[in-house]
Amino acid sequence: MPEVKVHDMKGKVVGEVTLSEAVFGIKPNAQAVHAAVKNHLANRRQGTQSALTRSEVSGGGRKPYRQKGTGRARQGSVNVPHYTHGGVAFAPKPRSYRYSLNKKLKRLALQSALSSKVESGSIIVVDSLKMKSVKTKDFAKFLNAIGVEGKALVVTPEPVADIILSARNIPGVKTTFATLLNTYDIVNAGTFVVDKAALPLIEEVYS
Repeated sequence: MPEVKVHDMKGKVVGEVTLSEAVFGIKPNAQAVHAAVKNHLANRRQGTQSALTRSEVSGGGRKPYRQKGTGRARQGSVNVPHYTHGGVAFAPKPRSYRYSLNKKLKRLALQSALSSKVESGSIIVVDSLKMKSVKTKDFAKFLNAIGVEGKALVVTPEPVADIILSARNIPGVKTTFATLLNTYDIVNAGTFVVDKAALPLIEEVYS
């Protein structure tokens, strides 16, 4: 079973914790992770893009010039796609890009993402993740103390207002709670920072 060190808020190592083999110790499946990330990004798309087809462009009710005798190619309308200000061929229209993955694949992808973090040493377990008040500066000091650089995903057992508000203005730092993890956020984050109290919940929900 994988074991990782436990830090306090000042970055000092205060112990070790054994992680579940079923969630944090599997062989990562790259195909499952790719499928989950692709699905997440597709489901985030608004799908509001739109362009006019030749039938929707105003004007073009008559031939621009006579059929023969001009030396030019015959044209029936100025709304055709190859004309400037004409309609768009196969114009995109608003639609939903959403699709679903089966539960087994989603669970495998999330377990693979978590296991990859453990494998690469990019997971930091904090003994007790608490803030006395909403203070972005103090939260940034905490991240520096535990060695976080760049993007990070901070996971608590449940939503904690002080932590959410303290972290939201730090670029690249995102907060979530144990039962609302997704593969994309884990993969996108350089470091996975988790409250020790959240680990049993993660292992229970995603095993």
